[in-house]
Amino acid sequence: MERTRILEQYNGRKLTWLHDSLHFIVLLAALVLLFRFGIGLSVVGGDSMAPTFNDGDIVLYLRPVNDYRAGDVVSLWVPSGDYYVKRVIAAGGDVVELEDGAVLVNGVAAEDSFAFGSTLEETGAVIYPYRVREGSVFVLGDNREVSMDSRAFGEVGLRQIRGRIILQIGKDGIHVIGRGSGT
Repeated sequence: MERTRILEQYNGRKLTWLHDSLHFIVLLAALVLLFRFGIGLSVVGGDSMAPTFNDGDIVLYLRPVNDYRAGDVVSLWVPSGDYYVKRVIAAGGDVVELEDGAVLVNGVAAEDSFAFGSTLEETGAVIYPYRVREGSVFVLGDNREVSMDSRAFGEVGLRQIRGRIILQIGKDGIHVIGRGSGT
């Protein structure tokens, strides 16, 4: 009789363990799918996005976005194999010009209150005025004087963009990044 009670207690613990393991596996599978197809993480390297983003900040990006607009901050890769965090300045069909350290998009001064420093041309990389092809964007770093961006490597195809930044985790806290504003 006592032996039966001990076996019942053992079976109860065994079922609880199996039940908890099943929950863990389902949660793990959901997280893997979420990070594979929905969101991603990236680390900001260098000062090209300062003061908005600092070296070592962790950013969370939303993957399935295909309509980028001026002001969106994106995580992208370039053919050299490097990954960058940059701000979209112009989209397909827009004409970008650099004039006296300022950015003009379609003949109008770009809203760049987040920019730091003058936006100067890189020698021989892009010829201005520059029309961005459909399916591409023109990106710049916020710290214009030290940024490696579209002035150096040209426009970025939508397939090169990993996603639009939606959250920043840095030394000064966690910040939600607004659509088209970057802050």
